[in-house]
Amino acid sequence: MGVFTFVCKKSGGEWSGKQITGDVEASAASTYELQRKLVHAAKAADSSGGVQSSFTLVTPSSAVFQVIIGGCSGGGFIGGGAAAAAAPAGGTAAEAAPAKEEKKEEKEESEDEDMGFSLFD
Repeated sequence: MGVFTFVCKKSGGEWSGKQITGDVEASAASTYELQRKLVHAAKAADSSGGVQSSFTLVTPSSAVFQVIIGGCSGGGFIGGGAAAAAAPAGGTAAEAAPAKEEKKEEKEESEDEDMGFSLFD
């Protein structure tokens, strides 16, 4: 698994990105193009699996871009609690959990109605 972290800065009309610890760098006219170039460069350095990336603006003219290659496969969501951890690759357990919560909420609403008074009377 490879993790590539870049500091991106806008100078004039061009964005440039330089890896914090390494030699990977690129420049482009837009942040979108820069991200594509940096992912391509990171993939050339480490092609061990799937690619995940995250671009975060710090100021209007600077950003942090992270590319993760390899690692977790099969989904873009990491974490999510016990239901997500126990779910098979299809995610059926995670999909079933919200349905159970909805039923519980409906039950609570009906209990509130049986209290014998209304807030708007």
